[in-house]
Amino acid sequence: MEIKVKKIRTEETEYIEIGCHRRDERINEIIRLIKLHHGSIDVFREEKQYQIPLSDIYYIEAVEERTFLYLEKECYESRRRLYEFEELLSERSFARISKSVIVNMMKIVAIKPALNGRFLCQLKNDEKVIISRKYVPEIKEKLRR
Repeated sequence: MEIKVKKIRTEETEYIEIGCHRRDERINEIIRLIKLHHGSIDVFREEKQYQIPLSDIYYIEAVEERTFLYLEKECYESRRRLYEFEELLSERSFARISKSVIVNMMKIVAIKPALNGRFLCQLKNDEKVIISRKYVPEIKEKLRR
């Protein structure tokens, strides 16, 4: 596969074009990766608003009617509900791993069995989150891709 990068004028809109014989899982994965690194979201911390890139998110957790986004070392709050994030990130490398957590699959370092059919998911920042039994088959499928 050949990769070409073309520099364009600053007035032009940036774009990515993929030339392929057929759209297969390899091309879909490239598209997911590009989408992951494109886009940002508004979040809050200590009554200040910030905009963070989606690719910086390690996981998203819903706790008592509030939604928190965890980055490598920081934590922010969002006004969106967990199901809204699930819809927003469905085409990106994010997956629900429990009733209250969505994880960025690109931030996973290791997954190992835990108790009662659950799995322990270790992230690049050394945090660990639990994959509920219900979501294990879906995560295994996504990891195979």
